[in-house]
Amino acid sequence: MAETKNAPKKAPAGGEQIKAASPLKALFPIIAIAICAIVAHVAFYGFFGHYSNFEEGAEKEKAYEEWVANGMVGDQPPRANEGHPITFWGIIYKGGVVIPIGITLMLTMFTFTIERGITISRASGKGNTDVFVKKIRNLLAKGQIDEAMRLCDQQRGSVGNVIKAGLRKYKEMEENPHMDKEQKKLAIQTELEEATMLELPMLERNLPILATTASLGTLVGLIGTVIGMIKAFLALGTGGAPNAAQLSVGISEALVNTAIGITTSAFSILFYNYFTTKIDGMTYAMDEAGYSIVQTFDVRN
Repeated sequence: MAETKNAPKKAPAGGEQIKAASPLKALFPIIAIAICAIVAHVAFYGFFGHYSNFEEGAEKEKAYEEWVANGMVGDQPPRANEGHPITFWGIIYKGGVVIPIGITLMLTMFTFTIERGITISRASGKGNTDVFVKKIRNLLAKGQIDEAMRLCDQQRGSVGNVIKAGLRKYKEMEENPHMDKEQKKLAIQTELEEATMLELPMLERNLPILATTASLGTLVGLIGTVIGMIKAFLALGTGGAPNAAQLSVGISEALVNTAIGITTSAFSILFYNYFTTKIDGMTYAMDEAGYSIVQTFDVRN
C-alpha cells in the first residue's frame, strides 16, 4: 500500500498520466489584477499627475517644494496638478480618484483578452478546424483509424484531442469481445463527452473576468460621473455667481469617467462575444466529429 499511495493516476481510457493542476493557474487572475491595479495607480499619480501636464506646472511645483523645504510656513501654494491641464494625460488626471479604478479595469480587460487570445489560438490547433473535421470524416469512411489518429496529432488542438480520445476508444471497442454493440457505442460516446468536458474548462477559464469588467466598467464610470456632477452642482449652488472653474472641473471629471467606463465595457463585451463564438465553433466541431465516429462504428461493426 505504501508504494502505490503516491503513484501517478492514469487516465481511464488513454493510459496517459493526468498532470496535477498548477497552482499558478489558480493564482494568475489574482496576481494579474493586483499588478494591473498597481500599474494603474502608479500611472495615475506618477505620470498623469506629473507637473508637465498642467499649465505653469514647473513653476507651481517648484514653489510647492520650496514651501515644504521651508517647514510649510505661510500659505500653501497650489500644486501643479491643481492647475488647468494642457495635455490629454492631464485631462484624465482631472477625472478624480475613481479614474485609477477605471484604468485597473481597462488594463485587466486587455490583460485577459491577450491571455484568452493566446490560449484559444493554441487550442484551435493548426489549420482550419472545418477542413480538419472533413478530413477526419473522410478517413473514418475509409476505415483508416490510425491515419485519423495521426492527423489528430498533427492538428495539436482541443478538437484533435477530443477526436483522438474517441478514436482510441473506437479501436478499443473493436477489440472488445465482451460487450454488445450498443454498449460499445455508449462507451465511445461517453469517452467523447468526457474528453470534451476536460477541454472546455481550459477554453472558458477567465472568461467570467471579461464579463465582469463589462459590467463593472460601466458602474465605475457611472460612479465617477455622479461624483463629477455633484461637484458641478455644488459650484452652481454657491452664493453669488457660479464658479466657472469648479463647474468645468466637475463636468470634465464626469465626462472622463464616462468615457473610460464606456470604453472598457464596450471592448469587454466585444472580446467576450468573440471568444465565446470561437469556443462554440470548436465545440460544434467536436460534436460533429464525435457523431461521425459513433455512426461509423455503428455501420462498420
